Amino acid sequence: QVQLVESGGGLVQAGGSLRLSCAASGRTFSSYAMGWFRQAPGKEREFVAVISWSISTHYADSVKGRFTISRDNAKNTVYLQMNSLKPEDTAVYYCAAQRLNPLATTIREYDYWGQGTQVTVSS
Repeated sequence: QVQLVESGGGLVQAGGSLRLSCAASGRTFSSYAMGWFRQAPGKEREFVAVISWSISTHYADSVKGRFTISRDNAKNTVYLQMNSLKPEDTAVYYCAAQRLNPLATTIREYDYWGQGTQVTVSS
């Protein structure tokens, strides 16, 4: 069982930056691929970024070049650095974990989810 807790969300102006963190419980964090997803009001949850257990990464086209995913296995934490934020990045951001597909991008592939953290980008 893995428990995930996100933090770092908030209100920021367009063009600004935020860093989200996701702290995981358990002793096997390093064996999990960790993903970030987001859900805007009235929209479906969508993939943002994933980092594998071997530190490979993959991003949604909408955030490529602006967002960076990273992990610190010693701290059981995954991060999402978000730069050049746009109003359309406004959403609840969720982290998720799974061990089957190193670069999974679909919701159904993930077994564990955090409660989410709100990111609001003002224009």
